[in-house]
Amino acid sequence: MDSILHATTDNPVPENHFAGFMEGRSGVKIRYAVFRSEQREAKGTVVLLGGRSECIEKYFETINDLTARGLWVATFDWRGQGGSDRLIPGSRAGHIARFSDYEADLTLFLEKIVLPDARLPFFIVAHSTGALVALSLAPELENRIERIVLAAPFIALDGQSMSQRKITIIARLASLFGLGKRTFRRGDPSLDFQRNVVTSDERRFARNTAIFTEHPELSISWPSARWLNETLKIMARVTHQDHLTRIRIPTLILCPTADKLVPRKAMNNLARIFRAARLIEIDGARHELFQEDDRFRAQALAAIDAFIPGSDAEDTNLGA
Repeated sequence: MDSILHATTDNPVPENHFAGFMEGRSGVKIRYAVFRSEQREAKGTVVLLGGRSECIEKYFETINDLTARGLWVATFDWRGQGGSDRLIPGSRAGHIARFSDYEADLTLFLEKIVLPDARLPFFIVAHSTGALVALSLAPELENRIERIVLAAPFIALDGQSMSQRKITIIARLASLFGLGKRTFRRGDPSLDFQRNVVTSDERRFARNTAIFTEHPELSISWPSARWLNETLKIMARVTHQDHLTRIRIPTLILCPTADKLVPRKAMNNLARIFRAARLIEIDGARHELFQEDDRFRAQALAAIDAFIPGSDAEDTNLGA
């Protein structure tokens, strides 16, 4: 187990788990883990889907929060990041050949690991890019997933030096002309708390930085042009009315109002045309809700408690 999941000083591996590797689409090795609740009767299993550049270790605290509520947690690293296989030999760029590979890996994870080894009913809690994958695949998940939580879903791009339209055009052209494995930026993303835009919590920021400092093999750099091209295409598809009307799984959208990566307006527009969804705004929170300050993070967890059946909350009404 110790060679699969990695502890750091302030981030121990949650107990009562099993971890391993499964074969994803095209033979890519995918790292996964399942964490059991200590409670005698499980209330279900949360399939926890992280964002781009993240890894299982970054969610140990959230996993403990969920298992303490009587839920099992099943999670994995997306291909190309964390402890899963890299897709460009010798490069740290975040890359994907096809967005459908993400969807295929999630489907395989549900079929190979979650269904046989976890406890019913199944729920999805997904952040950012993980939320985009869940939203894209949702029409096919109706008979397997009871409810979905989308935290800061990556459905639009903000806070960049160029507009989303310009980035879309450049990423498409780069992919067409064989430059899809290149990134638009050099070096690594900043590890400086003062310049970060994803969390206002310095302690959690330092904890997550330590994960990648002590285990650099888990980290990746900027997204490739191909990753951007594939992701931007899916953003356009999943926010269209035709796609959203096919989703009948009750869905909760958690919208951090101070998010500088995904526009608040985009999340509100999504909720407005998404009949199966309800939106809760968390005022003042930044993009990474599960890595945020306690006052924001507690609101996100309380919203999940009130939404996912079988939690400690007595009232599952979203309006409560």
